[in-house]
Amino acid sequence: MTSLASDVVPRADVGRALDRAAGGERIEAADARALLGASGPDLDRLLERAGAVRDAGLAASDRPGVITYSRKVFVPLTTLCRDRCHYCVFVDTPGQLLKKHKPAYMSPDQVLAVVRQGQAMGCKEVLLTLGDRPEDRWPEARAWLDEHGFASTLDYVGHIARLVTAETGLLAHLNPGVMSAEELRMLRPTAPSMGMMLETTSRRLFEEPGQVHFGSPDKDPALRLSVIDAAGRERIPFTTGILVGIGETLEDRAESLIAIRDAHERHMVGGQGHVQEVIVQNFRAKPRTAMQGAPDAELLEYVAAVAVARLVMGPRMRIQVPPNLSDPAEFELLIRAGADDWGGVSPLTADHVNPERPWPHLDDLAARTAELGFELRERLTAQPEFVVDAATWIDPVLQPAVAALADPETGLAAIGVGNSGETPRRPAHDGPGAPDLLNSRRSGVASLAEAAAADPLALDDAEWVTLLEATGADLDALTAAADDVRRYTVGEAVSLVVNRNLTSSGLRRVRAEDPATFTLDDVGAIAADAWDLGATELCVQGLLPRDADPAGYLDIGRAVKAAAPGIHLHAYRPQDVRDLADRGGLGLDGALAALREAGVDTVPGTGVKVLSERVRGLVAPGDLEIDAWIEGIVAAHRAGLRSTSVIFYGHVETAAERIAHLRTLRVIQDETRGFTEFVPIPLPGAAGGVPLVVARAPIDEHRAMVAVSRLLLSGSIPHIQIPWTRVERAAAAVLLQSGGDDLGGTLLDGRVKPEAGIEHGQELPVADAEAIAARLFRPFRLRSTDYRESPRPGSPR
Repeated sequence: MTSLASDVVPRADVGRALDRAAGGERIEAADARALLGASGPDLDRLLERAGAVRDAGLAASDRPGVITYSRKVFVPLTTLCRDRCHYCVFVDTPGQLLKKHKPAYMSPDQVLAVVRQGQAMGCKEVLLTLGDRPEDRWPEARAWLDEHGFASTLDYVGHIARLVTAETGLLAHLNPGVMSAEELRMLRPTAPSMGMMLETTSRRLFEEPGQVHFGSPDKDPALRLSVIDAAGRERIPFTTGILVGIGETLEDRAESLIAIRDAHERHMVGGQGHVQEVIVQNFRAKPRTAMQGAPDAELLEYVAAVAVARLVMGPRMRIQVPPNLSDPAEFELLIRAGADDWGGVSPLTADHVNPERPWPHLDDLAARTAELGFELRERLTAQPEFVVDAATWIDPVLQPAVAALADPETGLAAIGVGNSGETPRRPAHDGPGAPDLLNSRRSGVASLAEAAAADPLALDDAEWVTLLEATGADLDALTAAADDVRRYTVGEAVSLVVNRNLTSSGLRRVRAEDPATFTLDDVGAIAADAWDLGATELCVQGLLPRDADPAGYLDIGRAVKAAAPGIHLHAYRPQDVRDLADRGGLGLDGALAALREAGVDTVPGTGVKVLSERVRGLVAPGDLEIDAWIEGIVAAHRAGLRSTSVIFYGHVETAAERIAHLRTLRVIQDETRGFTEFVPIPLPGAAGGVPLVVARAPIDEHRAMVAVSRLLLSGSIPHIQIPWTRVERAAAAVLLQSGGDDLGGTLLDGRVKPEAGIEHGQELPVADAEAIAARLFRPFRLRSTDYRESPRPGSPR
């Protein structure tokens, strides 16, 4: 929902406002409204001026050319809320929580389990986000608080924030909604910073039935402005901002920005106000909401809002744009518009408020930032100016914890403190709600699973075997723990990619009668047909015939990209690449380089059953030797080709060999960060179907494997894919409640040579996958091959 049609700004007004901005004059509401309507050459002038103001501010802060971000863990402390916002998918009702087997509030153990994993990945911020005052609407929330000894949700927020810092040294950023001055004062010693989006000053959107904030008492603009003012009086570094595209007018946007500036300036201390950053966030429509049919914020309107925020707020303010809500191709416009902060980005947890929009990989974000001429630097949850002047802005109780993570000169995050790979310290476990895991974790499967959730590296192989062999109530406890880790890291969304398979072993020089074979001409037709049907990925794998020219691997890639340039080519197992390397005389690195040049985007990490030479010799002696498979997958990752990872289980392997397999994948991931997902696949055929535990039901065999995979790989390989073709759809739904979060691909047969793809005849239409997710009361999202937003979100349903 973009701005109203009446928001047409005369170009003369835009020109006059641009002239005032160019002259360094203060921007007031009328000027801001005019500038928000800039387009064409006027928009270019606006962006140029906003970028110059940003650059001046960074230079004055002694960090020219630096764009900042905070490495965070996102903790959704409760998804209950008393409000009814028309665009929100974050909240649940108590009935929905029951159906999801989800608690009213995260327990201290659940919070610490996620936070410790984030700590091991170098995170320093813990974002506590939750619904507004759920106990005022839901008796279940009130009952939970009473049972656990807390006067209010905010009382529990303070307890968790203190616990996080005491146990891990990480710093909380509180985002609990509307707070009184007394509540802000109570929470100040627990977190260096807090936040609450103003969103808009529009009373129409709050008071008019059918509008986005109607029926949500905490969205009263006057109330929200009073919170921002109160935070200033309490000297709390505060994050706020506007939401663009929810039905507000240009005048509303202008007035909202001016209101934030006025509140900031009312509470100056030594020339520094309390608003530490202004977020300019673009609206993104979400399914299953009242606004699901509304259009997303229009790009150039959004960019203009970023630029106007910069000019209104001036050079010293940090202007933040969430990178996961924009396409990387749009980053250039946002940087031109004067943005200088990407906000919090998590290497571990999902954006639970925008679950359909995954965070960019931090390496990718740094690379893209560098391409735009800036250096990406990590900051703490409080912006550097507030850290440097901690005596004014940070509660004395927190100052040592802040100083431990900060560079004392710049106020940015200290380099080398809390980096990925650092082993988290063992907590003392003397706080409320924190059991002594060191002593209790060997007392039973439930305790073992809790210990694994808190620190996957803490268990030894024998303990992991115990988990893998769990049955009955123990297995239920294991899968519940794994599903909690899934929920609080990658989130609730069930994802799927629209794809088709093509088995490269079927390539022939000339057309043959066998329907599983195809020519290069067929390849182009297959790719074009898949694209026309809505596919975003073509998966190609399989050894070429020994008498075929190994250049055929490259020819297939070129034919695919020539016919469907936009399709993602997910092609060639390590064994296929080795064949090209050896028979083509290219060597491994040369083969990978040639494949990339031919159009390969990512590679399947298949062609291995279990990473054990004993198992390979018994089950698949024709597969690559284990060392060669590892060499090939590592080389692919180093060549910039990310991959899947798999295990084929349920045959001659032991429980210990499965655990060793998972540990090896984790070691590879520590080195390369190249695996996008892990797929535990039951081995088909006569050799498969062998239970690890005698008489354990097949579904329980799968539940144990999925749960242990989630726990052991958590913090390393983020996604656990359920192979629905091997377990059937009903079982897939059960496994999505055992730690799984992905259904793989649709496996379109297509209209051209359907038999040329492995597993043909087993399509999973998007609508059917959506139905599986809906029955679990979980959101569904189409994804790209590498788990970003689908490049074709309108793919057929």
